[in-house]
Amino acid sequence: MTVPNPPPRSRARDAGIEIGSLPPGPFNAITDVAGVLVGQTTVRWGEGSLRPGHGPARTGVTVVLPHPGNLFREKVPAAFHVINGFGKSIGAVQITELGTIKGPIALTSTLCVGRVADALVTHAIREHPGIGIATSTVNPVVAECNDGFLNDIQGRHVGEAHVLAAIAGAAGGAVAEGTVGAGTGMTAFGFKAGIGTASRLIPAALGGWTVGVLVLANHGRRGQLVVDGVPVGRLLGDGGAGSPERGSVVVVVATDAPLLDRGLGRLARRVALGLARGGSLGGHGSGELAIAFSSAPTVRVPHEPGRRTLAVEILADDDRGANDNSIDALFQGVVEATEEAVLNSIYRAETTVGRDGHSAAALPLGRVAEVLAAYRGIPGI
Repeated sequence: MTVPNPPPRSRARDAGIEIGSLPPGPFNAITDVAGVLVGQTTVRWGEGSLRPGHGPARTGVTVVLPHPGNLFREKVPAAFHVINGFGKSIGAVQITELGTIKGPIALTSTLCVGRVADALVTHAIREHPGIGIATSTVNPVVAECNDGFLNDIQGRHVGEAHVLAAIAGAAGGAVAEGTVGAGTGMTAFGFKAGIGTASRLIPAALGGWTVGVLVLANHGRRGQLVVDGVPVGRLLGDGGAGSPERGSVVVVVATDAPLLDRGLGRLARRVALGLARGGSLGGHGSGELAIAFSSAPTVRVPHEPGRRTLAVEILADDDRGANDNSIDALFQGVVEATEEAVLNSIYRAETTVGRDGHSAAALPLGRVAEVLAAYRGIPGI
């Protein structure tokens, strides 16, 4: 069952929170990177007591398409980085080995990973009937977070139709955030969270590229939450700081800077800095993953190159020249966009009641604004 998106709450920037110093793109979203598309299907139905395998459902799927063309025929360079490996992703090994992605990146609920991967294979075969027969096979890429607090996770309610609908509906422009798609049943820092996104524009003098980030946030404890350097979680009053962290966060990084897998791996590793700025400790029970790709046409890899060598144009990173400033700007963009995307995932999320009456409360935006104003008004702060 697909449901309309809930009325939007304000994003962090709309509330006067400006993370870092680089400007955001027009939509302040991963879709500000040329060609990147996002599609989402929300699966939400049922109320009351959990009936394992039967509901209630608070889940969904979110897909990121690196470019609108034929991804199997025009692979993109990519990198996969593990911050903490408590996760159940599919496709990471081949990304690490070959440094490319040849299909949509899907995010979903933990126990739906297999079903979503199967749907991605179905989609690929429909697009390319020769897969596995006349040509190579496909590597589905799926990452997950655990939404079992609100969702009947054993029901594995995300099916092929939901995945195919998300791919078919993938679009550029503004991206729905919070309680939508894969984020429907997620919480972060003790509040309702889910999907969040942000972007940064690199100055023209340093290349003029764009960095975009999309997160599936389901990590952190309430007392850890930091908003633009302010310990908001602690100041709001910690509800459960001593409880172990059982969530995860998946971060997808996109850029139009011409980078291959080695350079993209460097971007992916900077995700951890952005998460830390928001209060994440990368807890033992938290799967923390980053996937980075470049949509730049000059670095795409044809499925059948027709020759032994390929000519590519990539960003130089010689630390003796001016280009190191360009690399640093990309690093900064990743850190700032990651920090803001996590905040957007929380700011935009709506209070949600799930199975057995479990409730994840929305971040109290008015109270947060008061805390930020009072903290910043302290002399010497």
